[in-house]
This record gives sequence, structure tokens and C-alpha cells, in this order.
Amino acid sequence: MRLEELNRKADYIGISGSILCIVHCLITPILLVSSSFLANDAVRVGFLSLDYVFIGVNVLAVYFATRHFTTPAVKIGLWFFLSVFAVAILLEEVSETFEYVGYAASLSLVLTHLTNIRLHRLRHTH
Repeated sequence: MRLEELNRKADYIGISGSILCIVHCLITPILLVSSSFLANDAVRVGFLSLDYVFIGVNVLAVYFATRHFTTPAVKIGLWFFLSVFAVAILLEEVSETFEYVGYAASLSLVLTHLTNIRLHRLRHTH
């Protein structure tokens, strides 16, 4: 994927990463309880390390989404929600509250990426 194409698709990549993270976070407890396969600590650690993949995907998506045209509010929003998301994911073992903060930040990333897409479309139609 060329850099120009990555810049155009960054918001979609960010939305996909955030939605997949929400699905992963909602399904993981069910899988851990219902599957003897995931009861093995080595498998569980590998499966749960997807959290770090989602952080990485979202960092790249926000970086490329904010490199060129975007409003200051969207740029600040994306970086703020990304920071909250990353901290919440890293601290979710400390308190259940961080899990809910992570959901909220992930959803906020999706909404802010959608806003950015809309602003790009409005800018290019006028």
C-alpha cells in the first residue's frame, strides 16, 4: 500500500481496529470461560496480546489520519482518545473501570474517525 493510499484509508483502518478491539474485548471473557483450549496460560497470553496489536494499529491510523488536512479539534480528539484508549488497555488488569474507559475511548475513536471522513468529503465536494 502506497503512502498516499494509506493516508486516505487511515480513518477506515482506525475504525476497523477500534471495532475489532471492542469485539475482542467483549468476546474474550466468554471464550476464556467456555473454552478449555484457552485455559492454557500460553495460549491465553498470546490471545490477549492482541490488545497491543490494536494499540499499534490505532497509533498508525491516527498518525496517518492526522498528517494532512484535518481540523485542530479532530486532530486533538483523535490523539486524546487514542491516549485514553492505550492507557485504559494497559491498565485494564488494575481495575474493571479501565475496561469500560477503554470501550468508551474506542467508541470515541470510531466517532472521531467518522467525523474526519465526513470533513474530508465536505472539503472535497466544495
